[in-house]
Amino acid sequence: MGQHAQEADAAAAVDFKEVQSTERFQQLRKRHRSFVFPMAIAFLLWYFAYVVLADYAVGFMSTKVWGNINIGLILGLLQFVSTFAITGWYVSYSNRKLDPIAAEIRHEIEGHEFDKHGNQIGGATK
Repeated sequence: MGQHAQEADAAAAVDFKEVQSTERFQQLRKRHRSFVFPMAIAFLLWYFAYVVLADYAVGFMSTKVWGNINIGLILGLLQFVSTFAITGWYVSYSNRKLDPIAAEIRHEIEGHEFDKHGNQIGGATK
């Protein structure tokens, strides 16, 4: 309970509005949005294209490719593949472009250094 109280006190002492107005935070926010918004739009367009094709292009979607496998099944499975690909791409992007800035901001706020797993380096442990 004592450790929890110290964390709450440290968080209460931070002026989050001030942190949000810093150049580093604005850069972090811009980088995050520059990846997430276009990717979300692209994925939603891809998803709705699949739904529209399934509803209005039944002949095309039921075209046999190999045995009982048709274009609709392939495109449906590609929905899953694209979801995992986007997730992997975001993790890579975040590790390279977002996490270093977030770690700097966190260091400025908390006055501690953390490794890539979020564990405090030196001093008291969590």
